[in-house]
Amino acid sequence: MRIAIAGLGKIARDQHLPAIAADPAFLLAATADPDPRAGAAGVPHFESLEAMLADGPPVDAVAICTPPQSRHRIADAALARGLHVLLEKPPAATLSETAALEARAAASGATLFAAWHSRFAAGVAPARDWLAGRRVLAASIEWREDVRVWHPGQDWIFAAGGLGVFDPGINALSIATHILPGAIHLATAELDIPENREAPVAARLAMRHDGGAAITVELDFLQTGPQTWDIAVETDGGRLLLQRGGAALTLPEGSREGEDREYAGVYARFAELIRGGASEVDIAPLRLVADAFLRGTMRRAAPFTG
Repeated sequence: MRIAIAGLGKIARDQHLPAIAADPAFLLAATADPDPRAGAAGVPHFESLEAMLADGPPVDAVAICTPPQSRHRIADAALARGLHVLLEKPPAATLSETAALEARAAASGATLFAAWHSRFAAGVAPARDWLAGRRVLAASIEWREDVRVWHPGQDWIFAAGGLGVFDPGINALSIATHILPGAIHLATAELDIPENREAPVAARLAMRHDGGAAITVELDFLQTGPQTWDIAVETDGGRLLLQRGGAALTLPEGSREGEDREYAGVYARFAELIRGGASEVDIAPLRLVADAFLRGTMRRAAPFTG
């Protein structure tokens, strides 16, 4: 399948381009990004998806890796042409935009895939299997990383709709909503928003699991040194610990760690959905983030300079 990438930032270069090159189901046919220097060698490059659709080579699918604020417009244009669409996380800037894209995909017959890449980390599937049938007693999430390392100079992430610390934090929520049996809802939230920004640089959430278990979440975008991406779950069968963003899993019976193949899993799933004529758009992680903004206490933090 001939695929294009819209948005050639760090994640597209580090993950999407290598994953497409390694997957025999896809052939990179074009790229689109306002930066003329952002293209991939040997592939036609356009300043926008609209320009590519007008003058570029034929494509069957588009992976959209732009900031979330523009994602709906670009995805809608692709779906209107009947192209299959893969959405980087979050699927859109709002829940209503995501619902509109689902409706557009259903009307066009194209596949729409909201790709929560962290769910494809090596320890996530076995963690989910181990938790099935066990009673969850409590859980905690610590997701702390350095925005200056992962998003250097990217002001969009602290603009309205950019999610701030929830850009990485939603990865943790995507894992939690996937592995824990039953639903999760938000109880309270505190969001630390720099005086000169519109999105939080840190957050603390209190959530509840269907069975009544408390889930605490600590998110920090200013951690230096070693980064922390941990999820711990206490159950009636012992303790589960996911570390390194889901790559390392520790259970009462032992530990295991797998190689990074998240985006290989993303594209394998995308190809499977296209072949089956299906879409997959899980909004549970984005809904929790939206709830945090709706119900959270906003606290002013020191100005942030990238």
